[in-house]
Amino acid sequence: MKSFRLSRPLAALAFGGMVFLGALEPAQAVSNPPIRMVDGIEVMCGGHNKAEMAFMEMVAPRWAATLEFAVSRGARGAFPSDVRVSVRDKYTGRPVLATVADGPMLVARLDPGTYDVEATVSGLTITHTITVFDGAATRTVFQWPSNFDFIAAAAAEGATLQAAGRPATTATALKTVGVAAVRGRQAAATGVDAD
Repeated sequence: MKSFRLSRPLAALAFGGMVFLGALEPAQAVSNPPIRMVDGIEVMCGGHNKAEMAFMEMVAPRWAATLEFAVSRGARGAFPSDVRVSVRDKYTGRPVLATVADGPMLVARLDPGTYDVEATVSGLTITHTITVFDGAATRTVFQWPSNFDFIAAAAAEGATLQAAGRPATTATALKTVGVAAVRGRQAAATGVDAD
């Protein structure tokens, strides 16, 4: 009878411990962003939260190229939109990589060489030239101006392309819309129509 009284509290303690440890496990488990093959090159995008940003920072030195996307005067890792990334060989113009980065950091296993890298968000493109050396990591930051209205530009691009019956993937229409919007703002500010 004494063993029965002793076993009940131990069983309750063991059960409570399992429940407690089971509740902690998902909070400690951090999944790595997936590694994808794009145009024959390994690519990983991430940095959506602090843990993922710390992971990307940790692995970045093991990758040939690290591209970080930011908004000036914005919080690190808080990027509003997907970034279209295009990598071309600097000297031949040969396309090497074309992908969409769905996070504020992208790491890629590029071969040694010099590349022109274009990063486009809502029609605004920034170009950097990077040089990848054998066994050394390179890093560049693409920083968009804080006064650029990403949401309005994306909406304008989508509306213009949808009206034309085309998918919202080209930046040419957005540039036209952007010029029209600037002219419209100038006309509103001066009271004179620019056309």
